[in-house]
Amino acid sequence: MTATPGAGPEPVAQAFDVTRRYGPVVALDQVSLDIRAGQLLGLLGPNGAGKSTLINLFVGVRRPNSGRVEVFGADPREPATRRTIGMTPQETGLPPTLRVREVVGFVGAHYPNPVGVGELLERFGLSGLERRQTGGLSGGQKRRLAVALAFVGRPRLVFLDEPTTGLDVDARRSLWDGIRAFHETGGTVVLTSHYLEEVEALATRVVVVGHGRIIADGGVDEIRGVVGLRRVSLTTPVLPDLPGVRSVEREGDRVHLLTVDADQLVRDLVRSDTPFTQLEVRPTSLEDAFLTLTTGEHAKGQRPDELAQPTPA
Repeated sequence: MTATPGAGPEPVAQAFDVTRRYGPVVALDQVSLDIRAGQLLGLLGPNGAGKSTLINLFVGVRRPNSGRVEVFGADPREPATRRTIGMTPQETGLPPTLRVREVVGFVGAHYPNPVGVGELLERFGLSGLERRQTGGLSGGQKRRLAVALAFVGRPRLVFLDEPTTGLDVDARRSLWDGIRAFHETGGTVVLTSHYLEEVEALATRVVVVGHGRIIADGGVDEIRGVVGLRRVSLTTPVLPDLPGVRSVEREGDRVHLLTVDADQLVRDLVRSDTPFTQLEVRPTSLEDAFLTLTTGEHAKGQRPDELAQPTPA
């Protein structure tokens, strides 16, 4: 859960009305955001929404055109501040002829008390690869190493931009364990991901960005609830036209319907004399909510105040 200003854990990073432009393109439009100590924040948005730009401001790679950013009360471009931060960008280039232990040692040399090579590699499922040249690693191993490097300096705050892209299910869950272990020790994490089940599994807070603005901010259940939809699933060979249906998804004879009034939809279904089995009514998934928020009118800049309000501590 997020905290109201002045309540709960102190913010470790803050953006104050930041705007960032790339030529005529406005990547971020007067965005304000507090990241509180101990949160695992999932940052969601479609491609081009401004997620990576926001992370780049927090880690000091970019500066805002207006507004300001602070990390632990200081400028993130200061070397002392950056040593408290870990980051894995969307793409990481590793020197192909260096061995894994050499890469870890090189990055660790920039910090006063780095994590040992063996400990770090074990945490991220890379044990036994110390002598392997990075050019000989698989794509998934390279990605896990890139994520591991974000933690080598014992950071207090870590930014992970699409950390599990290209990983299979087992490798992704192994990486989740490493992220959770850091978070459970009090570390703060901000991650972006196109795998919404990943955010649903990990995040304690979700921020949705669209067209350079924050359009929703809250816990996973709150983001699901903010769109006011329910998912009705049933098995039927034929589905009649039913009022109140926002979207229809078919998987053979299995049909998934999104609606604001599940009770009325079921009544209409029964009255239509449509044969069906395996009826299930449940809350929307984070993916359902995300798609509704980012493809509807909210993503066009019509941001209702109630969607952007911080949630209670």
